[in-house]
Amino acid sequence: MNQDLSIVQLMLNASWVVQAVVVLLMVVSVVSWAAIFRKVFSLKRVRAHNDNFEREFWSGTNLNDLYAAAAQSAKHGGPMERIFASGMREYQKLRERRITDNGALLDGARRAMRASFQRELDVLETNLSFLASVGSVSPYVGLFGTVWGIMHAFTGLAALAQVTLATVAPGIAEALVATAIGLFAAIPAVVFYNRFAHDIDRVANAMETFMEEFSNILQRNLGAQTQTPSGH
Repeated sequence: MNQDLSIVQLMLNASWVVQAVVVLLMVVSVVSWAAIFRKVFSLKRVRAHNDNFEREFWSGTNLNDLYAAAAQSAKHGGPMERIFASGMREYQKLRERRITDNGALLDGARRAMRASFQRELDVLETNLSFLASVGSVSPYVGLFGTVWGIMHAFTGLAALAQVTLATVAPGIAEALVATAIGLFAAIPAVVFYNRFAHDIDRVANAMETFMEEFSNILQRNLGAQTQTPSGH
């Protein structure tokens, strides 16, 4: 490609609408990449926190000791740890109110964990809607710039007495750059959106499984306490 048809030269000679579209798409691309990197590191951190807490949970640590540690590190812990702390907190509050109905105790703990789970899921899904919007809208924005650029190019050619490929090529090329930039912004957003959605589903399934297992442990403890009131 010669200097006259370099991308920089094409953009400098393009109409202001095409230039605005390209600048907008480049900004969106940079922001989406920043969101992608943040999400990659945040999901990696979430999985590490969850794995560490689950390992500690199944190591046989006393639930009250585990709850005390989780309550102290609530802000710096992982989602699974905060879900556990929410369920345990509600369970203990109901016990302090002298509620003896096992069903009410379990339902209260489950509701608290479910509410905490939903909050954690909302945090995990942050920026996903932005990536979905970038992936679906960017090609159309680029196409708009292309259509406008082609219209602008043909309007300029109307005043020429003789039209050759050399006179048509720059105008068409500068218009097509907008579509290329639109795809450049959209493709990574779509790829990482699908990846993040899959990863978040796996994390959510792991947290829901933990909630069920923890509920079963509480149920067994309540059953044991019912049979031996002097225990615990």
